[in-house]
Amino acid sequence: MASVAESLSGLDIAGGDWAASAPPGLRSNLPALSPDQVELAKMLVETGQSRVFEHWADPGVDDDRKKAFLEQVARLDTSYPGGLASYIKTARELLADSKAGKNPFDGFTPSVPSGEVLTFGDDNFINFEETGVKEARKAAFVLVAGGLGERLGYNGIKVALPAETTSGTCYLQHYIESVLALQEASCRLAEDGSGTQIPFVIMTSDDTHARTLHLLESNGYFGMQPSQVKLLKQEKVACLEDNDARLALDPSDKYKIQTKPHGHGDVHALLYSSGLLNLWHDAGMKWVLFFQDTNGLLFKAIPAALGVSAIRQFHVNSLAVPRKAKEAIGGIAKLTHADGRTMVINVEYNQLDPLLRATGYLNGDVNDETGFSPFPGNINQLILGLGPYIEELKKTGGAIKEFVNPKYKDASKTSFKSSTRLECMMQDYPKTLSPTAAVGFTVMDTWLAYAPVKNNPEDAAKVPKGNPYHSATSGEMAIYRANSLILRKAGAHVGDPVMQVFNGQEVEVWPRIVWKPKWGLTFSEVRRKVGSSCSVSQKSTLLLNGRDIFIEDLSLDGALIINAGEDAEGNSLILRKVTVKGRVENKGWILESVDYKDASVPEEIRIRGFRINKVEHLEKAYDRPGKSRLEA
Repeated sequence: MASVAESLSGLDIAGGDWAASAPPGLRSNLPALSPDQVELAKMLVETGQSRVFEHWADPGVDDDRKKAFLEQVARLDTSYPGGLASYIKTARELLADSKAGKNPFDGFTPSVPSGEVLTFGDDNFINFEETGVKEARKAAFVLVAGGLGERLGYNGIKVALPAETTSGTCYLQHYIESVLALQEASCRLAEDGSGTQIPFVIMTSDDTHARTLHLLESNGYFGMQPSQVKLLKQEKVACLEDNDARLALDPSDKYKIQTKPHGHGDVHALLYSSGLLNLWHDAGMKWVLFFQDTNGLLFKAIPAALGVSAIRQFHVNSLAVPRKAKEAIGGIAKLTHADGRTMVINVEYNQLDPLLRATGYLNGDVNDETGFSPFPGNINQLILGLGPYIEELKKTGGAIKEFVNPKYKDASKTSFKSSTRLECMMQDYPKTLSPTAAVGFTVMDTWLAYAPVKNNPEDAAKVPKGNPYHSATSGEMAIYRANSLILRKAGAHVGDPVMQVFNGQEVEVWPRIVWKPKWGLTFSEVRRKVGSSCSVSQKSTLLLNGRDIFIEDLSLDGALIINAGEDAEGNSLILRKVTVKGRVENKGWILESVDYKDASVPEEIRIRGFRINKVEHLEKAYDRPGKSRLEA
């Protein structure tokens, strides 16, 4: 008790201004608090949060709940760069700006930034891909995976959802196998012959952490070494109940502050505080790639985009897709302020058109001669140069410029419909960079790079015709389309798609062509393994599991599965080289419609609106070293 009394005396609790203004419930409980808890209480009182103590019972009543409350305050304080007082101060400023209707882009004029627009399969694209594969062993990958699939109509974590149902590979498995394929290909090209392991970080949340870890552990980390994988858990931030940024208490528990997610921008602060960035830098890493949880096409674009970063020496490279004017996707723009400041950032679509009109572009956001807006569409996949990234985070601690989006009860903007909080976005990192930073973008075709899954069947069915559904249905079909178009570009004859409706969404149904990342990591690799006289009909399914499978003179009208394994022997792999040729014809695998409201069907199937009926197929497994041939 003596140490507590001394600490209280040192804080001048009896006569201090802060204690005098504290609610009686807090004052009577101060002697029972530790010095650290007293400091937290003082901080809350001095930041105008006395109200959170007004209901506190006398000492001896609810003491455990009071302790739990201050433990929560401590977590909120330590997990936010600058502490909870800084959070409250920023919140007041942003809430005042919101109430006043202040435009965050006042004084800025937009222009088109510098970047690369790539055409799939041409010499330039292939050169960037080859460079990217070489650089991959010097890169770390960061998956932002803090969300559940509830918005999709799926109760699991989103990374556990199958990217496509032909192979059943979930997103997390696909991402890990893609990183491992890059690792293997990059190390084969390394001049020093070293076997670098690419770091793989997953940002989780309270909602996803345990389930992500379970998914990894129960599947042997999908072939990756557990030591390569790091999970960083994102904490939530305090909710605010009014324009004065007063902390919102839980209606069902007055000893608990309401919290909500802060946004995926937290990934920067987590990486900085983890110490991983310096470890990577000391190990010779040069790049950090950030990506989100449900885009099954992304790794088809990453090698070329990484090559662009290396050749152009971009400090920040945003992956982008062609964007129609006024399309509901943010545009990447260079903003120049009247005072000379510049930054290259994502501007949300509902802000870009008004900003253009207000700064001399009479028609706002319009398509140019290419048929697209000159401001490319941001898809929230970033490649950062590690050295400049570390230097910037030394200044900011990883804090990202925040925003607030309160839902007001009425036009007076004096009260909220429900509590709000500050948010931050991963892609807003460039807002704090100096004008000399090399910030650019890489544009690739949407069919190759972008097919996010974020809408449930009902919402997707309401999307206006011609706009992307961004559903589990369209996400799976996009994978088949991309693989079919890549094979066509490689010289194969691939059947035209047919239009079908699943869950109220009209989609193109291409042949169900799926391969493991190690089979076709780059276009050059695919082209080397596919003969020009191959043909695959629209009704067909082709599943390739193995690295060295060569398709020569194959005519496929049905379902064919080729499994060609590999074993480790010392530091090398014993490969099975398989050559496939001839005609394969069978009844194949058929897509059958299912009702997304049919609870007897598993969630991951019914949110697509179809299941695969595996009527007939030919499956061949090659597990002996050496060369094999399948001649049908």
